[in-house]
Amino acid sequence: MERILNYKVSENDAGKTIEVFLKEKGCSHAVLVQLKKTQNGITRNDTWAYTNEKLCKDDELSIRLIEHENSINIEPVNIKLDIVYEDEDIIVINKPSGMPVHPSMGNHTNTLANALMYYYKNQNKDFVFRCVNRLDKDTTGLTMIAKNSLSAAVLSNAVAKKQLQRQYTAICCGKIDSPLTIDCPIARLNGSTIERCVDYENGERAVTHCFPLKYNPQMDLSLISLVLETGRTHQIRVHMKYIGHPLIGDFLYNPDYRYIQRQSLHSACLEFIHPVTQKKMTLHAPLPPDMKFIL
Repeated sequence: MERILNYKVSENDAGKTIEVFLKEKGCSHAVLVQLKKTQNGITRNDTWAYTNEKLCKDDELSIRLIEHENSINIEPVNIKLDIVYEDEDIIVINKPSGMPVHPSMGNHTNTLANALMYYYKNQNKDFVFRCVNRLDKDTTGLTMIAKNSLSAAVLSNAVAKKQLQRQYTAICCGKIDSPLTIDCPIARLNGSTIERCVDYENGERAVTHCFPLKYNPQMDLSLISLVLETGRTHQIRVHMKYIGHPLIGDFLYNPDYRYIQRQSLHSACLEFIHPVTQKKMTLHAPLPPDMKFIL
């Protein structure tokens, strides 16, 4: 893939070196190295430029991101994709249940990565799989992938700074009748390679905000909205079990399959600043069919 970005230097940016200017636009050290190795990777007023040059007002700076690499270990597989949004820098997929994000043992050809490799190969485009917010295999909803090294660097930084807001919808046991915040550290359960638990001695801080949406008294189930402040593995599932309101259908933490055959968790909304345009974006994915029984 190739991505060309053009910048007009303002009075506020005059006097900065090209390196400082580009770092403020989100270019990591690795991206700058990539640009330096690319023919006409960085040009100033249509002339090849060094990163230590100082910019002047009204300079026209361009960067040229060219990637001929592919995720060669990921096999392209023709799997239908539900694309919520796509531009030159990102693609956001409404992931179905039963689809892992990355290939792993026993899941080599049924993943989101396989589907995207085929999607871009079919367009004769090179593609490196860079997932921004990984979801569990059976969690549905919005998953964002960076399409170039710059957007990947910017979004990785945004995740680290907690600037990517993730809102989930879930169905849990019992009645949640008021908003609550769960601030409990999470660690790997002793003796398990997969399961997590609340652990005040060895765990890392994890914070989940929970908001009630609807209560079904016949089923004694609540539809809830959850906002993550941190991103620990299985965070929502572990926290909800810890407070006595586990998600239904969760094979690890509450294998109750009366209403649904998977953990009832859906990535419903992503709010973020676009890595290149800097515009605020809000994307939604509707409640999946297998969770609508609560309504």
